[in-house]
Amino acid sequence: MKMGENNAVMKNNHQVVDLPPQGGSKCFDDDGRLKRTGNVWTASAHIITAVIGSGVLSLAWAIAQLGWIAGPIMMFLFSFVIYYTSCLLAECYRTGDPVTGKRNYTYMEAVQANLGGAKVKICGIVQYLNLFGVAIGYTIAASISMMAIKRSNCFHEEGGDSPCHISSNSFMIMFGITEIFFSQIPDFDQIWWLSIVAAVMSFTYSTIGLGLGIGKVIVTGKFRGSLTGISIGAVTQTQKIWRSFQALGDIAFAYSYSIILIEIQDTVKSPPSEEKTMKKATLISVIVTTAFYMMCGCMGYAAFGDNSPGNLLTGFGFYNPYWLLDIANAAIVIHLVGAYQVYCQPLFAFIEKWAAEKWPKSQFINKSIQVPLPGGFRPYNLNLFRLVWRTAFVIVTTVISMLLPFFNDVVGLLGALGFWPLTVYFPVEMYIAQKKIPKWSTRWLSLQTLSLACLIISIAAAAGSIAGVVLDLKTYRPFKTSY
Repeated sequence: MKMGENNAVMKNNHQVVDLPPQGGSKCFDDDGRLKRTGNVWTASAHIITAVIGSGVLSLAWAIAQLGWIAGPIMMFLFSFVIYYTSCLLAECYRTGDPVTGKRNYTYMEAVQANLGGAKVKICGIVQYLNLFGVAIGYTIAASISMMAIKRSNCFHEEGGDSPCHISSNSFMIMFGITEIFFSQIPDFDQIWWLSIVAAVMSFTYSTIGLGLGIGKVIVTGKFRGSLTGISIGAVTQTQKIWRSFQALGDIAFAYSYSIILIEIQDTVKSPPSEEKTMKKATLISVIVTTAFYMMCGCMGYAAFGDNSPGNLLTGFGFYNPYWLLDIANAAIVIHLVGAYQVYCQPLFAFIEKWAAEKWPKSQFINKSIQVPLPGGFRPYNLNLFRLVWRTAFVIVTTVISMLLPFFNDVVGLLGALGFWPLTVYFPVEMYIAQKKIPKWSTRWLSLQTLSLACLIISIAAAAGSIAGVVLDLKTYRPFKTSY
């Protein structure tokens, strides 16, 4: 619907809003939606919230599997690939002209506009299954950090030799209840403040992990680790191979955010064009996260060598100062509360849009009830379908998390399954289609070679993570996990 054709436009919550005639509104963008207010820094905050997550804590373990040569090299390679393909994807936000072309509000819409056909359904299935998986992974990670706080206090009171076994179930339920509350925030652009808090928390615990690693190296006077990683003997040759593959999945997961890049870009104001802003935000974010990742991963490996824990702050390579560990793990939990929303909001919006189109006359799905709020705040628009569906989603992810509490293996598997299709394949194919790059040209061959190389890495990483899950299942009892 063009603004010149009708002075009413449907908003996200399906209420009609009167608009002024076309010609440069101060309140509305060219598509009739309220003016976007995002900029380089809010976009960077969203990206950093999504990227510097629980994945950073597994990087010391990942480098321990690969060694001092392959570990840092693979991290640099992943950072370059993520930056390059994110720039390709940013160019697909608008179809046609980068300034005035039709907006694609979601990753799936970008695929629809540039590729179409069965690829749209394949993209949707992979993207939303990955977002669902990330919600499970973050629930597991948050519960482990909450348990780590309780265990560190237990070790402090009873000594490091005490078993201090604690069940993860109650902590997962606590995290789930918190997410039910925050999931009622209606739209992605309304969680910018949560992203900024989460980004600050991610820097907090990453810095503490880095500081503890440096401190341990200074205390022991040793710079541990080897050029090729964990040696045969400590693990079998087969385990070495599977663990190395899983390490690639962990690194891929630590960098993954392409699945929500278009949604983040849709919060950015223009001018300048959204594409330019997003490319700047991507560059800033990748430089910052790579610096943090290199420092945290490398110093963790230097501190612990082949014995680097799967989770740097909860694997209890460190016991003291216990209060600092508590602060770090509390920061992880707060960060994951925000990161869960950053990843799940696109999935929430997709289901709600689909339901509204499927049943346009349903009061349950489309009607909003205004709930007055104290303190002079504007009323909250309560939608019953949103309340029921988002609550059910959080409950399902929480229950599955209680069934599959394998942090490292889940992280590796998610990284492997989402990396190639969403981070590399679709951005490359959309860019080729949009720029009309001739088949078999040098540029086309280069892009396809990059895609093929990343596919091989993804397959290897998935195989390694599945092998880890199979190994975990041999000693696993449902709902009986403790640490």
